[in-house]
Amino acid sequence: MGQTERQPPGADEGTRHPAKAAPRRPWPLRAALFVARTLRDEAHAIVVDPVRRLWHRGPGGLLLAGVACGGVIFFHALAQRPAGADVVRAVGGVQGDLPLWLSLLRTPVSLYVPALDLPVWAGITQLFLAFALAEVTLGRTRTLVVAYASTLAGTLTARVMIMAGPDRFGFGLPPEAGQILDTGPSAAVVGLFTYLSVVRRAPVVFVLTGGSMVWESIAKPNLAGREHLVAVAAAVVMGLLHGRRLPGRRLLPFGRTTAHTPADSDGATPAAPPERVPAPADPVTCDDPGPGGRAAPVPAARSGT
Repeated sequence: MGQTERQPPGADEGTRHPAKAAPRRPWPLRAALFVARTLRDEAHAIVVDPVRRLWHRGPGGLLLAGVACGGVIFFHALAQRPAGADVVRAVGGVQGDLPLWLSLLRTPVSLYVPALDLPVWAGITQLFLAFALAEVTLGRTRTLVVAYASTLAGTLTARVMIMAGPDRFGFGLPPEAGQILDTGPSAAVVGLFTYLSVVRRAPVVFVLTGGSMVWESIAKPNLAGREHLVAVAAAVVMGLLHGRRLPGRRLLPFGRTTAHTPADSDGATPAAPPERVPAPADPVTCDDPGPGGRAAPVPAARSGT
């Protein structure tokens, strides 16, 4: 008694000599790993997952993309003739000096009217990719809503710029801009790519889409560049609101959503209805009681021969 217990040598060695932390990787390697992980996740969200969905849905999942490309080819071929160009302009040509009701009436058709001063086949490739990815990922209804809303936002904002005049803090446009045709399907393409990049968490696609529009507006300031920027802004807002309209839906990584149990008006989750347990059937008895004074059950008849 009175003597302290001697600890074996090395018992408190971990306390006296703590383990050294692993050396941190140099920042170029960390940056390279971050970029590699980002590209891998983005490739899975933008390419792998849509291709997998298209494999299960079949060629019918590209209906909107096919219709859009067919419409652009049709109107482009029609506009090559003088009489056809007048028809295309009267059906789908949207300008800032038109009455508002006429612009709204022509806007859905303007999604298929390409710009005659741009190479049509390069535009068709971008149009097909945008509508195909959006249709497979978002569905047909949401794809049409995003494409139309992006185009309409640019068209209405251009009218506001023309009404403001050229001397309003660089925002307004001269009246001559009201005679320039609308951007056509390019605003829808930009809006769809931007919306997909926001919903699917794809920063590289977002930088390529939004950055190219900013560079276009700086290098060649015109009405189309401004409308593209407005389409990008509208798509960003719609993408941030994605999955928040319906109660009971939660946004998951890469834009996937999951549905929860609906709630009552007071916020409480409704209880599941109790299961009904079937009552046991009464045995069929014969009229003649057995030796014990109780009626003996009649065995069930067997079906078949």
